[in-house]
Amino acid sequence: MNKTYPSFAGASTAIVTPFLNGKIDEQAFVKLLEFQLAANVRGILPTGTTGEAPTLTPEEQLRVIELTIKTVNKRALVIAGTGSNSTAKSIEMTQKAEQLGADAALIVVPYYNKPSPEGLYRHFKEIAASVTIPIVPYDNPTRCGIEMPVPTILRLAADCQNIIALKDSVGNIDRIHQLKAALPAHFELLSGDDIFTLPLLKAGGVGVFSVASNFIPAKIVQLVSLFASGKIQEAEQLHEHLTPFFKNIFIECNPVPIKTALAMKGMIKEEFRLPLVGLTKEHRAILEKTIQDLDLN
Repeated sequence: MNKTYPSFAGASTAIVTPFLNGKIDEQAFVKLLEFQLAANVRGILPTGTTGEAPTLTPEEQLRVIELTIKTVNKRALVIAGTGSNSTAKSIEMTQKAEQLGADAALIVVPYYNKPSPEGLYRHFKEIAASVTIPIVPYDNPTRCGIEMPVPTILRLAADCQNIIALKDSVGNIDRIHQLKAALPAHFELLSGDDIFTLPLLKAGGVGVFSVASNFIPAKIVQLVSLFASGKIQEAEQLHEHLTPFFKNIFIECNPVPIKTALAMKGMIKEEFRLPLVGLTKEHRAILEKTIQDLDLN
């Protein structure tokens, strides 16, 4: 590489967007950010899936990114979620995030329109060429309807200097091994699913963009740190302890369960934007019991 880019190694938080009476609750959001920073997370990822980006207006999305950058104030990386299923819109939002001071941009695989591998390649290449900050593709086939082929990822890593990491929510360890063996040494693999974090670390990944860390940032930081320092057995024990929470924060569509957990803790109001709605009574009881049983409050 001709340029030095930041490492994403460690635990970063894909942060929720709190609402109050239909608008962004900026006061609550700043408190959430300070809660994360107090736990020494590596980065904050605003306006991703967990941040309900699909229901934010472009102005709201940029405001959340701006508020994150201002509040974090270089105490952690800010990886702005700026991707969509439109290349032109993704370029515009990524350029604006760079202008605001984002350290990197997370770009989700285009959803709904299902581009070919060549279309995927050109989409990410055009976005990467439009900015100087690092680009992190986000591969999440359950959300997007398609999975980015390994050869496409390898092409992008070879051809785009600032595509330096991948957020993986595919959950296929064989695929991670394949990527790790073929990608440049500097290219980082990160988990996009908390329950997949430890297996990915064992396969050569370096960290996680976590949903669970919205609620338990110190424990997610500890989990990744234990593994990085060679305390594998302790990391495994912590991962096993937290597994019920990892599962039940996806008992319904993310971010509904994690926002509900934060509301139970009094950190935000329990408010979503349609088409997302609150947890069912049964699922709420399961989530509440999980938090109590694991003593996570």
